Amino acid sequence: MPRSRTPRPRKWLATTIAAAALAVPALAACSDPAAPQEDPQSNLSAFYDQDVEWGPCATDTGTSTASDCAMVTVPLDYSAPDGKTIEVAISRVASTDPAQRRGILLTNPGGPGGRGLGLPEILNAGMTPEVAAAYDVIGMDTRGLGKSTPIDCGVEQMTWMRSPGTTEEGWNESVALAREAADTCWDKYPDYLPHINTQNIARDLDVIRGALDQEKASYFGWSYGTYLGATYAQMFPDRIDRVVLDSAPDPKKYGYEMFQDMGPANEKAIDGFSQWAAKHNSTYALGSTPAEVRALIEKLISDAATTPIQIGDYAVDDHVLPFLMYVNGTGDTEKESEAFAQVLVQLRELAAGRTVVNIHPQLTGLMQAWFQTELGTGPDYAGTIAIVCGDVSMPSDPAWYRNKLEEHRGDQPIFAGTHNTIMPCAFWRREAPKRIDIDIDNNVPTLQIQATGDTRTTYDEGLGMHEAMKGSRLVTVPGRTHAVFPGYANTCANAAVNSYLLDGSLPAEDVVCES
Repeated sequence: MPRSRTPRPRKWLATTIAAAALAVPALAACSDPAAPQEDPQSNLSAFYDQDVEWGPCATDTGTSTASDCAMVTVPLDYSAPDGKTIEVAISRVASTDPAQRRGILLTNPGGPGGRGLGLPEILNAGMTPEVAAAYDVIGMDTRGLGKSTPIDCGVEQMTWMRSPGTTEEGWNESVALAREAADTCWDKYPDYLPHINTQNIARDLDVIRGALDQEKASYFGWSYGTYLGATYAQMFPDRIDRVVLDSAPDPKKYGYEMFQDMGPANEKAIDGFSQWAAKHNSTYALGSTPAEVRALIEKLISDAATTPIQIGDYAVDDHVLPFLMYVNGTGDTEKESEAFAQVLVQLRELAAGRTVVNIHPQLTGLMQAWFQTELGTGPDYAGTIAIVCGDVSMPSDPAWYRNKLEEHRGDQPIFAGTHNTIMPCAFWRREAPKRIDIDIDNNVPTLQIQATGDTRTTYDEGLGMHEAMKGSRLVTVPGRTHAVFPGYANTCANAAVNSYLLDGSLPAEDVVCES
């Protein structure tokens, strides 16, 4: 639970930094969070003026081996800054040449609910030496997650990714699990959950910026992190420098519609993989035609409804198996396709009752992610629920979700249940802040990277962000991937990111990269 704590005092900053205090209460519907702030907010100055004490990073699961880590104190409730406070964990990969340092690059890996302390190292590996010298790259576990005053609701499954299957019993179980996830969180954290949302995370980002003595901050985000970055740019347009949004959702569809859009994209990804697998039938024997490969996958799922596949200690049924297909269908590189094929071969063997001696590590990891929440995934699931449900209010009637599911069974034979099911947000006990308070619509200069085959934040979703961020330039990357820079190794996209972060010049027009 949040602790009462007085922020550590620090010398007064320059007037421009002191003026960076927030003017918008966390839940005030009548204020305009995007309005420029002209006067210092004395009631928040202690947070902006606190000392940041860097030290070695912890190395346990979910943290980073980055050069430095620190804790920053922020208000639990920005409308009551004299009340309870919480701590937010940040990490830093420092500029390689302080003489060339331009400023800080705030980052977020997405999720929502993704731990971010390790992201600076990943990004730093893709930076040119000049860009690595220009920035201290800052990671963060967002409030409620990881090292940042985390919540742990005891959520044991990603209920919002569990397929209800085809039976009434399966549907009722999904409804019960969604209700249970919401109720257990609210029973345990009634005073904390109302303050876990993207608006407050953006406010935390700005406190971090001020506490690090920066008049402005640059920003890099993947996936949900792009929504966070766009929100930060909307709320604090005068305090943000260079912005890179990699794999963005449509801010107008963020929430349930965003999840629904993943369904057709993942079905298309299965078709793309099936074409690859058919060409490699002599190696994997998954089918000599794309239709045969897809039929094999669909049969594995339908058969698992009556005879779950035993994978080690875990019985995987038709509620969980679509999730495995969802996770494995993200990328289209040769290595990723080979791994997915190997997983399917093992699933076919296990479904037939044959013994598989060495379970594929990717399949083992998925089993741990779904079933072994004691390894740390459970609290992360709670963080995901808290942010999404704190951001977007959803219908409370289970029948509404059931209708969506039935509507898409025909056109999404594999993923209808995964992307059109009921979410814990249906039973959330508090309405989300009005979206109009953070409606993304600004001219902040932004570089946006989007892959045409992205199954998480689809290309059409990315176009919605491009439209909302009117000062953006879009770099289109062919292929099926999510989070392009730097791991997808597209030379054109990586060069665009490095060039923009270094000199601040956006392309004169949108760019389409070659594969």
